[in-house]
Amino acid sequence: MLDKTGIAKRIAREVKDGYYVNLGIGIPTLVANYVREDISVEFQSENGVLGMGPFPMDGEEDADIINAGKQTITTLPGASFFDSATSFGMIRGKHVDLTILGAMEVSEAGDIANWKIPGKMVKGMGGAMDLVASAENIIVAMMHTNRAGESKLLKQCSLPLTGVGCVKKIVTNLAVLEVTEKGFKLLERAPGVSVDEISAATEGTLIIEGDVPEMSL
Repeated sequence: MLDKTGIAKRIAREVKDGYYVNLGIGIPTLVANYVREDISVEFQSENGVLGMGPFPMDGEEDADIINAGKQTITTLPGASFFDSATSFGMIRGKHVDLTILGAMEVSEAGDIANWKIPGKMVKGMGGAMDLVASAENIIVAMMHTNRAGESKLLKQCSLPLTGVGCVKKIVTNLAVLEVTEKGFKLLERAPGVSVDEISAATEGTLIIEGDVPEMSL
């Protein structure tokens, strides 16, 4: 089974040379720490940063340099800062190759709910609505079940949707899954996790074809 760092490490393997990548709040922000050093990647944050690097070491934080989640970040040589209009122009213009988001629920059709829990105060959907509407390659980083042990990979989302039919792949603490027309296709198992465990934790349709390999990090 993976922890949050393990999920980020596995998703980092999906990042290709030359990609422009947007990292959502939560687990996705860890991905920048684990991208291969032999490739060139530009990480974008919708608050107006292009060229984010790993998180700063303790004592080296600069409170003026933050990501969309208000976490302090580092920037790489050549990084740039710009206003929100320019940032969302990049997103809406489909100039981002990969978007990595957290989620509270994902449906077998690729719908995502990641902004609101009824009864809890939130400021609004924020940049997520632009990301899910514009991105052509969305990977979700999430835990497979909630704190009550209930599946977060569902036939239909129960929470208010952020986007419809937009998620392509999901990496959880248990597995890597691809969203297909027939449901969640199991691609890889987390270390020490069986297919039966993944099946029991998945409410939506789970497609299992042959021997499912254990992922390597």
